[in-house]
Amino acid sequence: MTDTIDLRSDTVTQPTDTMRRAMAYADVGDNVFGEDPTVKQLEETAADRLKKEAALFVPSGTMANLASVLSHCNRGDEIILGHLSHIFIYEQGGCAALGGIMPHTIANQPDGRLEPADILGAIREDNVHFPRTRLIALENTHNRCHGMPLPMAYLQQVAQLAADRNLKIHMDGARIFNAAAALNVPVDQLAQPADSISFCLSKGLCAPAGSLICGKQEFIDKALRYRKVLGGGMRQSGILAAAGLVALQEMTDRLAQDHENAHRLACELAEIDGLTVDVSACQTNIVYIDIAPALPPAVDMAKALADRGILVLPTSERQIRAVTHHPISRRQIARAVDGFKDVRLSA
Repeated sequence: MTDTIDLRSDTVTQPTDTMRRAMAYADVGDNVFGEDPTVKQLEETAADRLKKEAALFVPSGTMANLASVLSHCNRGDEIILGHLSHIFIYEQGGCAALGGIMPHTIANQPDGRLEPADILGAIREDNVHFPRTRLIALENTHNRCHGMPLPMAYLQQVAQLAADRNLKIHMDGARIFNAAAALNVPVDQLAQPADSISFCLSKGLCAPAGSLICGKQEFIDKALRYRKVLGGGMRQSGILAAAGLVALQEMTDRLAQDHENAHRLACELAEIDGLTVDVSACQTNIVYIDIAPALPPAVDMAKALADRGILVLPTSERQIRAVTHHPISRRQIARAVDGFKDVRLSA
């Protein structure tokens, strides 16, 4: 179907025409030799945007998080992170498998926060029997917690807690620009409390691939070595970096449109009998829809919607996720709602 509405993820975006032109004519060099001028420009732009000393371009968000954790921790160290975090659930246990780093999970609150008291309770005593706690990982926005942004006051509170106990903070900021748009806060302010932060160019920003790690120069130098050993050293990667530059220059300021569309979708779906949507939690571009037991399970609902040209992602037996992104329009949101209504009536 040519008019398919793909709401499975904001990773399904296509490069814009401006990106395609920039990629076609990008000035490139061998980036493993440090000779790609477009990659250098992207890294400098990212570091400046987030007000960090330096940045590193890597192929994916998973590699960005893994290289960051490896750079902060030694084998046998421990990282405190949420039980619903992307690092813990969706990155194949890379920290433990490749780094020998032990994950210590604590409960994510419904808005994605880690309670400071829970963080304190998870910090190990200096005892020969225990691993050393080195790192706290936060996620902003939080994918599995309705895509909610972590507010500035909370980030500062955790940063103070970490500083008091000589711990570092890594922020999985895959969608940090969504958080900035939702909170109406400059993105560098959200990045400031973190010792390192990663963000994706391919989630909602329309670039075909790539993520950035930002932090102090010494930290980025270490992350560069881990990028190499993880197989992330790319040659003429300025072709990809050119799209990333356009993403930072042109796509971050339009994210509020995606948030408006998601809120509209959430409000409309909440009115359909048998579907439950927490509208108040829909603050960015992610909508979670819970399905009543009387209706078909999520997999069947998703198939019925796909038959109508609407793609969504089942996330559990009774839950579906829909994510808005460029160039989804209000008209397409209305059509998606009609598709849900039609499937509900057919159930």
